Amino acid sequence: MDQLASSGARFVVDLTVPESTEANVRYAVEHGMHAVVGTTGWDADRLARLEALLAEHPETGVLIAPNFALGSVLASAFAAQAAKYFESVEIIELHHPDKVDAPSGTAVRTAQLIAAERQAAGVPASPDATTTELPGARGCDVDGVRVHSVRLRGLVAHQEVLLGGPGEQLTFRHDSFDRVSFMPGVLLGVRNVAAHPGLTVGLDGYLDLGI
Repeated sequence: MDQLASSGARFVVDLTVPESTEANVRYAVEHGMHAVVGTTGWDADRLARLEALLAEHPETGVLIAPNFALGSVLASAFAAQAAKYFESVEIIELHHPDKVDAPSGTAVRTAQLIAAERQAAGVPASPDATTTELPGARGCDVDGVRVHSVRLRGLVAHQEVLLGGPGEQLTFRHDSFDRVSFMPGVLLGVRNVAAHPGLTVGLDGYLDLGI
């Protein structure tokens, strides 16, 4: 990191591991470098510490994006808007078996967006009459949205948002078949982070979605 600072770098892209990402981003901010971050592990406490640091460096921008595939970002945003019109919603995320975290950061972000839209619209929790289950059978609960994780050889990164209402189902699915799908989003982040000082969570913050 010292080499980056001494080289005069203005931008840092962090795609490391949860154990080091916070220190990496803190160093970048303290040295006036904008950061584009794709590493997971940014919980509420870490985000709060980063926001406090950015308040001391008001001209510096940081983007933390769970997913850089533009199709995935759009699918999550559209699903969140649609979710307030349906009684039921669940998420299935599918990834390669070398992924270390579950559920994925993308699924957590999608669930949070969905939950916020449903709460604002006064939509109650999805109906569920389950009274007995094997542990994990109903997935995990993220802000009231059930999320199910699949780890399977041959997959890269995939997500389905299932929305259900009386007599109908709407599915939003995105598939990344190759990691090259992430590069347009990374470039978009690098090109825009300086124009968005402070903390932005989610690449949708840089997209003009009109919603």
